[in-house]
Amino acid sequence: MKKLLVTLSFIFAATVLLPQPKVKTGIEVLRDSAFSVLKGKRAGLITNPTGVDSKLKATIDILNGEKSFSLTALYGPEHGVRGDYSAGDHVSTYTDPSTGLIVYSLYGATRKPVPEMLDSVDVLVYDIQDIGSRSYTYISTLGLAMEAAAENNKEFIVLDRPNPLSGIKVEGNLVEDGYYSFVSQFKVPYVHGLTVGELARFLNENGMLKNGVKCKLTVIPMQGWQRYMTFRETGLPWVPTSPHIPYMDTPFHYVATGILGELGFISEGVGYTIPFQTFAAEWINQDTLADKMNALNLPGVIFRPLTFKPYYGKHTGKVLHGVQIHFTDPLKADLMKIQFYFLQVHNNMYPDKNPFTNPDTSRFSMFDKVCGTSKIREIFGKEMTVRSINAYLEKDIDAFRKATAPVLLY
Repeated sequence: MKKLLVTLSFIFAATVLLPQPKVKTGIEVLRDSAFSVLKGKRAGLITNPTGVDSKLKATIDILNGEKSFSLTALYGPEHGVRGDYSAGDHVSTYTDPSTGLIVYSLYGATRKPVPEMLDSVDVLVYDIQDIGSRSYTYISTLGLAMEAAAENNKEFIVLDRPNPLSGIKVEGNLVEDGYYSFVSQFKVPYVHGLTVGELARFLNENGMLKNGVKCKLTVIPMQGWQRYMTFRETGLPWVPTSPHIPYMDTPFHYVATGILGELGFISEGVGYTIPFQTFAAEWINQDTLADKMNALNLPGVIFRPLTFKPYYGKHTGKVLHGVQIHFTDPLKADLMKIQFYFLQVHNNMYPDKNPFTNPDTSRFSMFDKVCGTSKIREIFGKEMTVRSINAYLEKDIDAFRKATAPVLLY
């Protein structure tokens, strides 16, 4: 009995001593205000499984059943409201079994709410955890929904959440004409350094929505978030933002390898337990690659040799050799450039495996869309050195920081 009491005391003490989150997200700030901005209104909620409070209660369930306003519709981005659809799966309108609410898909026949989808709402509420990269489609959904709100005279509320990459890191060129797409919807850098609330303000106030429309926008800011914070420093629980972003540090890896992944010739770890953390292929000597990558002395990152066999995807069943990326200080790392440093080293080791001289150019279109331009591929492909694209990747950063300064909330 004494042993049991000691054990229970230890568990209780451990529970009490668990650190409280340093950051209060927009949904919690909204709840603390007794949902004042929603009173008397019919609300539609754009969300997914990341829309939760610090105790992991879903925003859907927090809003549903409140008496001072009505939750009348749900809207789901890629992967759906409950996260039960795979990447790229198109979803039709359906009924949410838990609430009985209609769920309109924003990743199906339409990616922008049409007027009929908005008939039952006065205000659209957006609560989705982003990862801070332009090519991640949730911010495209954000902007298109804002356009629909403006065009249909609906209010728009963003419940703000942390940028997992911090609010100080900005990397990459702006999207150029001819390369706008759902993975590069707006003229922002690849790593934009904004929270979703700040990004919404930037798009709205700078006439960046279609035809320059502006919606009636309200951002419910976080409390306690500071720009230097990565997600780990917020103390908040991480909910996978999509199947291949399972960990709170994965957004850093996504930026470091995701563009290269569009070329399809190297495994970035998708299909294995460490998505976006690897550069690997059947022909690579992992020890030599690790030595050469580490010899570059890139800030904030080291490379470990590894061999693995993916469980699914293009490389299923193949024995792959390469490196795993380990960040020692991700805020010091030039995230976007890491994959190009790999291409530089890989080209020196295996010049016959250059993906840019491959006669199969079918992957170039998506690569260029994610880069927001064809210039990076064209310039880099000639010399295969990071030095050749440094200036291009950095040319827009200072101007973007200056342009976004007026919309910063923290």
